Amino acid sequence: MNADKEKWILLVVLSLIWGSSFILIKKSLEHFSPYQVGALRVLIAGIILMPIAILKYKLFPKKHLKWLLLAAFTGNFIPMFLFPIAETEVSSSIAGIINSMMPIFVIIVGALIWKFDTTKQQIVGTLISFTGVCLLAFGGDGEGGKFKLIPILLLLLATLCYAISTTTVKSKLMEISSTVLSAFVFSFVLFFPSLIALSFTGFFSTFSFDENNLTGLMFVGLLSIFGTGLAMMMNYRLLKVSTPLFASTVTLLMPIVAIIWGILDGEKLGTIQFIGTGIIIAGLIFLRAKPNVIKK
Repeated sequence: MNADKEKWILLVVLSLIWGSSFILIKKSLEHFSPYQVGALRVLIAGIILMPIAILKYKLFPKKHLKWLLLAAFTGNFIPMFLFPIAETEVSSSIAGIINSMMPIFVIIVGALIWKFDTTKQQIVGTLISFTGVCLLAFGGDGEGGKFKLIPILLLLLATLCYAISTTTVKSKLMEISSTVLSAFVFSFVLFFPSLIALSFTGFFSTFSFDENNLTGLMFVGLLSIFGTGLAMMMNYRLLKVSTPLFASTVTLLMPIVAIIWGILDGEKLGTIQFIGTGIIIAGLIFLRAKPNVIKK
């Protein structure tokens, strides 16, 4: 399969998987605390990918360890906690919409850290989308809810972390295969931090194999296997066959999937939320009008 066709297939599949992750987080929160959801999500992915990491341990990139640590913690650890924490205050639909800001953060991080060129068009598109985010923050939850600044900021921080990880992988870790890189990240780098974090939540002392906990594990398991392990393999592969900006535009389609799941689950978006969503997507489309504007 040629790279151009492969990147579009990966983009669509990733959009469906990651767009569904927000509703899975919401369902997981009905059974576990946000900290337990975050830690379990990483830990389960690490357990599943451990055999690959062990078999390929000789390929561990010791010379790029600092970049691997940066990519792992910003892309696969910190956001795993920030999203559940935020979703205790906002709907899964809003979380998916805010995550669509990732291409903007890719541009900002690329310009500040990796010295990518930035165009006026990208700056204007960033400002347009930021206006939409402000509407979401000040517009409540679509059901007459109150001002939601803190969870919105947490979601933005998580999205910024994703952008840092994405640009780091593209710039420093492309020599490692996507499957092996995912295995190293979850099994070697993040396994013990997630295990320690989970122990501090009191999970091991309170967990019992009752219906409530088993149902929760099912949702977190789906989130870990598809939304974390498999999705990160596909994301790393997408970075290999495209650019960081193209890979980040998966977030253009994710809100659509997230909103559909949210509506099916009874969530409601008010007029302000729809307007804000439209403005965010308009800004992203504007800054993506020229596909090759970012160069080293």
